[in-house]
Formats: sequence, structure tokens, C-alpha cells
Amino acid sequence: MNDLPLNKLQFYSTGPYPCSYLPKQDARSQVATPAHVIDTRVYSRLVESGFRRSGAFTYRPHCERCKACIPVRINVAQFLPNRTQRRVWKKHGNLVATALPLRFLPEHYELYQRYQSARHNSGGMDEDSQEQYSHFLLQSNVRSYLVEFRENAVLKMVSIIDELQEGLSSVYTFFEPEEKNASYGVYNVLWQVDACLKSGRTHLYLGYLIHECRKMSYKAQFKALEGFREGRWRPIESSPSPSSLSNPPK
Repeated sequence: MNDLPLNKLQFYSTGPYPCSYLPKQDARSQVATPAHVIDTRVYSRLVESGFRRSGAFTYRPHCERCKACIPVRINVAQFLPNRTQRRVWKKHGNLVATALPLRFLPEHYELYQRYQSARHNSGGMDEDSQEQYSHFLLQSNVRSYLVEFRENAVLKMVSIIDELQEGLSSVYTFFEPEEKNASYGVYNVLWQVDACLKSGRTHLYLGYLIHECRKMSYKAQFKALEGFREGRWRPIESSPSPSSLSNPPK
């Protein structure tokens, strides 16, 4: 991060708090401040060093004894979907994606509430007010936008995405939880990989992989995954193994 205005950035560690992902564990975060200094250029460099944002809050895990959280990204030029992912791409090919500026829409918020109640019940986020929802997803100091996905004009999924200098960062995705045979989450990652390829970006940042947490371990299924460990990005073996496909999703 040598090219950053380090004289304007400050880093501090939070006190311990209950981990959101691993039971009976405490977590700590390293936080970058002040928020108004962290524009797209600065945030791009921070993301390359394992940082992430929640609203205007920019952080990375800073736990003393636990290293379970691994920042991960997909090298899109090397990505090949496996057979299951190809089926998902075809299955949800009727979804129509529309990019919109960050703004509150009641229909999005209602879908968010259904998603949280079904997928994260009793986790706290299922009780988010409109203000908490807006603070979490619609507040940003960097180039961000949301993408809504509809099928036959019916809203199925919403993604919030950050534009980095050389990549995209997947901030958060929520979708219709009642369709048991749908694979919206997988499709969304494939769609964002495709968006990177079409815009000439090199990587899709997916946040943190946590092998011990089912809700965070799904990222390991994507090929060409890289993890930020010991100060540099290293390849992570994907599972399951990809099939011998010659082209990324189109």
C-alpha cells in the first residue's frame, strides 16, 4: 500500500466481540479510518490487503489466535465453471439483470426481510429496520451499485457490488428463499465473474472463506480461487474439481 495517503489513514483494533461465524469464539477486527478518506482508489488497495467493508466501515479480521477467515478472490481469466455450475448458469439464464444506483426500494427491503428470516433466523439481521438495512447495504464512500435480477418481471435476487480499480467486490447478495430448487447464490457469483470479464477486470473479491462455517465455506467450490495469506495472494484448491470446460459462462 505504498501509494496510499498513509498520513491520512489510521488503523486501530477493536476489542473482542462474539464471532458471527464460529460458535463460542471471540473475534477482533482491524479498522481503517477515517471513512471519508477511503475512496475507490484507496479502498481498492485495502481490498488487495484483505480488507472488506460494511457500509462505510472498512475492516479485516484481526484475531490473535484464530486464522479461520481467509480473504478470497477469483482470478477470472483462469476461471472454468464445473459441471454443476454450468447447469446453474443455464437453469437461471432467464433472469434479467438491471444495474441501479444505491437507493432504498421497498420491494428490495421486503425480499431482504424474507431472506434473512429464512436463512439467518435469530442471527439479528432478520430484525433489521429500514435504517439498519440502508446503513448496511446502501451507504458507501466508493463506486457502488446494486443489481436486481427478475424473471418474468418478478424480483428474485439483489446484489450490491463495489467497483474497484482492477476488479469487482461482491458486497452482499440476497434472494428469494422459498424456491427450494433454485441456485441463485451460485448463479450470482457466475454472473459477477462474467461481469468482470466483460469489463476487463481481473478479479472478483468474495469476502472471507471460512471452512468451518457452512454459510461461508461455499466459496471453495469455485475454481481459480486465491486466498490472502501471509501477506500475499496464493492459489486455493477448489472443490469439487472442475470439469474439462473450455469457456467461462456467457
